[in-house]
Amino acid sequence: TWPGGSNRHCESSASPDMTTMTVRELSPAKSEPRYIAVEGPIGVGNTSLARRLAKSFGGDLVLEQTEENPFLEEFYRSGRRTALPAQLHFLFQRSRQLEALNQGDLFAPIRIADFHMLKDQLFAEINLDPDELALYRQVYDKLDIEIPVPDLVIYLQASVDALMSRVASRGVGYEKLLDRAYLEKVADTYAKYFYDYDDSPLLIVNASSINPVQNDLDYESLYRQVRRITSGRHFFNPAAAVAFA
Repeated sequence: TWPGGSNRHCESSASPDMTTMTVRELSPAKSEPRYIAVEGPIGVGNTSLARRLAKSFGGDLVLEQTEENPFLEEFYRSGRRTALPAQLHFLFQRSRQLEALNQGDLFAPIRIADFHMLKDQLFAEINLDPDELALYRQVYDKLDIEIPVPDLVIYLQASVDALMSRVASRGVGYEKLLDRAYLEKVADTYAKYFYDYDDSPLLIVNASSINPVQNDLDYESLYRQVRRITSGRHFFNPAAAVAFA
């Protein structure tokens, strides 16, 4: 996610070439997913969950390289003044990462990413003014990369209170400048997008009531659910099931 994100290095890279984006399957259908994207608003824990899943599946991690964006911290401090360069930096970076996925060996281990390319346009719409957004879209449309379709998208939802608490607890200095209104806007944008999402199997996780990152029982239950999904839209909220049992 940006602002914020994982502050980690991604293990995939490739050179940036440019024309129209197309979408394709990353690999033939398998009995279990070969490419999983974990998504959600700032602070929800998508990077930490991606790490746990990669360990469980014995797969490769594809992580956002937030720390390599030289415009990000200034965006937190000054807002729109550096929004466009920060967004374009992420666009080129994520495009290179996805190009590397497309060039991967079909027999390579499962890939777990802590982002989906969809997020780039979501944050552009939140952060850019109309003229900047128009320029961003021109650049986006020129990118020559095939966007791999995940075998599964895991969308982590959480209340704004939970997001604020988690952002504060991870102690990234400039993230303290994030205000509640901005997180509300990000969370609402994600919720609206995934309401209609049907490009691939989708698992929606209530990450307010459970903690699959730090709670082993929550994680094992989620992991079992992930391995079962081959199609459709699914919801994971075991706390609600217990409450109504």
